Amino acid sequence: MSVSRFATQVGLYSVLALWFALVWRARPALRQPHQRALWLTVLTATIAITLFQPRTVGWLTTAGADVHSVSLARNLIGVLSAGLVLLFMVGSTHSRRPRLSVAVGLTAAISSLVVLDLLQGDYSREGTASVQGPADPESAYWLILIVAHLVGDAVASVVCWRYSLRTEDRDLVWSLRLFAVGSVLAFVFWCGYLWHLYGRTPRLLPYLSVVIGVHGFFRAASLLVPSATALVRSAVALRTTWRLWPLWRDLVTAVPQVALARPQRTRLREVLRPRSPLALQAHRQTIETYDALLDLQRYVRPGGYEEARRHARRAGVPDDRLAAAALAGALGQARRAKLDGVPASDPCPLPGVVHGSPATLLGIARMWPAMTDALPRHDRPAPARRS
Repeated sequence: MSVSRFATQVGLYSVLALWFALVWRARPALRQPHQRALWLTVLTATIAITLFQPRTVGWLTTAGADVHSVSLARNLIGVLSAGLVLLFMVGSTHSRRPRLSVAVGLTAAISSLVVLDLLQGDYSREGTASVQGPADPESAYWLILIVAHLVGDAVASVVCWRYSLRTEDRDLVWSLRLFAVGSVLAFVFWCGYLWHLYGRTPRLLPYLSVVIGVHGFFRAASLLVPSATALVRSAVALRTTWRLWPLWRDLVTAVPQVALARPQRTRLREVLRPRSPLALQAHRQTIETYDALLDLQRYVRPGGYEEARRHARRAGVPDDRLAAAALAGALGQARRAKLDGVPASDPCPLPGVVHGSPATLLGIARMWPAMTDALPRHDRPAPARRS
């Protein structure tokens, strides 16, 4: 595959990724002021990149637009995007002067581009009419355009990276860093385009197209970080709910007072038709499992943990799972004792479950099917004699 064809494919997929990210994040982003600015910044950049694509230019010219107008619109929107990046960067400051300076500079840059385009008339219908240039190297129009992008991207790269080192919000950290990487790539693109402007190196253009296409992926990723985090959390909650369910069901059956709701008939129904959001469901099941475990410690037979551990070792359980297997065996025996009506005694604390971490409970759940019936039952209480 040639570089030009590869660049076209990268550009197409980056545009699709950008529009997907914009549509996916539109509703939550527009509701929050601190995300709205980032969304609008990426929107303008996406429009400019879309107008940069040869296929888009072809469709617009087929519809009746001339290529020069498409090129001018793309450049004006690109400068607007660079200005919005700067406004986004200085938006967190309390002083009005930086924001006012950026707004004035942005207005002046866009106005200058429009005026210069009108004054030069047909100055470069054969140059700027192409999808990517080259431009007239003596034109202030192109210098204003490129400098605006270089300033915006340079400031965004530095500020985003610095802010990412100061915040503890993981979503914000990754959003800022991905945005910074995208800005670095955009900076490289415009540096390369400036070199092409004066050096007349058309072989450089396909590589620059790849750079700006990859830049689009990073811009899209910066928007999608909150959604990706939510997806990961949902996956973790789903995994926790699925793996913990057999242990949770059996323990809350023996200790029903700890459960807010009775378990559903099957594990599949529990995850496909949850009674609450998955994260809350996983959290609730973890707490209820731990509460039931604490209650069942009153039915743990002295030496039950050690006996279960010896049984697991004889069964060939790996060393790193012996503790979880011993806990599962002791709990299984305690559960059956309570269900059989064996009187409770003083609690026999089980080792390693003081805080009831999800990892510990999941380890017990993993060994639960194999160890729940591993130990013999307690002796049933003798029936009371009638006088």
